[in-house]
Parts: sequence; structure tokens; C-alpha cells
Amino acid sequence: MKNKWQWFHRLSSPKWFYEISGEWLPWIWTITILLFAFGLYQGLYVSPPDYQQGNSVRIMYIHVPTAFASLFFYVVMAVAAAIGYIWRIKLAHMAAISIAPIGAAMTFIALFTGSFWGRPTWGTWWIWDARITSELILLFLYIGYIALHDAYEDREVGDRAAGILAMVGVVNIPIIHYSVYWWNTLHQGATISKFGKPSIDEQMLVALLVMIVAIMLFATAAVLMRTRIEIIDRESHKKWVKEVLES
Repeated sequence: MKNKWQWFHRLSSPKWFYEISGEWLPWIWTITILLFAFGLYQGLYVSPPDYQQGNSVRIMYIHVPTAFASLFFYVVMAVAAAIGYIWRIKLAHMAAISIAPIGAAMTFIALFTGSFWGRPTWGTWWIWDARITSELILLFLYIGYIALHDAYEDREVGDRAAGILAMVGVVNIPIIHYSVYWWNTLHQGATISKFGKPSIDEQMLVALLVMIVAIMLFATAAVLMRTRIEIIDRESHKKWVKEVLES
């Protein structure tokens, strides 16, 4: 039984995570840069303009990936917060607080690009559409998590208090996803996640999928870097951290 859970205890070690993430980061950044270059080339030069929206549809290659990342990383943040809350694993809380600013940035970019996309498409910069409004609530949840965490001088108390907010806020994720089906909304429905043939040009689809992976890897690399900084900050009294800082 001990060997069965050894991987879990090893994964929860800040020292092990710091070392292994340092090995991963160069590879992740390299792949991210290559995918960004290919994805932007495909999206800006190879893929055709939309027959209705024209070239404004190219905003999609940033808007859709960042919107996807905003949802994905909130779920990861909430899961990390739950693991830290239930099993009192420090590294999980470190990961959660490191994810929050990255997730908030992805959410803000999704809302910002969505406004620019909405102006030529809907004739307005903003509308209290079901999906847009629930995405805005997601931004407030990220900001609320950060603010609540920083409101406590004791980091452990802040971890647990903010963790509860993160876990409760997960209810907003399915609302965002299904809002276009539950309410009348201007926001379009699924284009690449439908069963059967996606309702999107093949060249557009390639560019979009590549950009989704690129932005997900970019956000992952940023989270890893922030988590490494958080580890150094919180574990500064440990011998191995002093050795790292001195090397």
C-alpha cells in the first residue's frame, strides 16, 4: 500500500516539483514558441476570411483559446485548492495561488478580444449576454480568490479560506459552457466540439487547434514558473532552497 501511494507523496514534495519543473520548462517553452509561430501563420495568412465576418474572424485564434484556458485553469485551481484543503498538501495550495493570476489574465484577454470581435459582428462592444456575463463572473472569482488569499497575514489561513471560494466557484464553469443552450444568447454555440463534422473550415480548424495548444502550453509554463517562485518564497528556510539560491 505504501508503494502504491508513493507517487502521490513524491508529487506533493516542493523540492521534487521544483526540480522536475525546471527540467520541463525549457521543453515547454520551445514547443510553445514553435506552435505560436505556426498557429499565427496559419491563422493570419493561410486560413480564409469568414464569408460573413470577413477578417474580423481572425480574432477567434486568440479569443477561443484564452476562453478555453480560463475555464480549464479555474477547474485545475479549484482541484488544487481542494487537494490542499482536504489532505493539507502545501504544494497544492502553492499551485492554486500561482494559477489564479494566470487564469485571471486568460479570462481578461478572452473578454477583451470578445468585445473587439463583437463590435463588427453584433454592432456593440458589450452586451449582457449569458456567456459573456458568466465569463465576467469568472474573472471576479479569480480576483476574489487572490484578494481573499492576500487578506490574511497567515498564508495557511488564506490558503484555506480562498480554497473554499475556489471550490464553490466551480459551479460557474458548467454555467459558462451550457449558457448558449440554456438561454437565448447572441453568442455562437459549439463549432469544434460537436460530434460529426465541425462547422468550421478545415484550415481555420487547424489554426484554431494549434493556437489552443500553444496558449494552453504558454499558460502552463507561466503557472510552473510562478509555482517555482512560490516554492522558493515559502520554503526559504529549508536547506535545499538555500543551496539553490547560493548556486
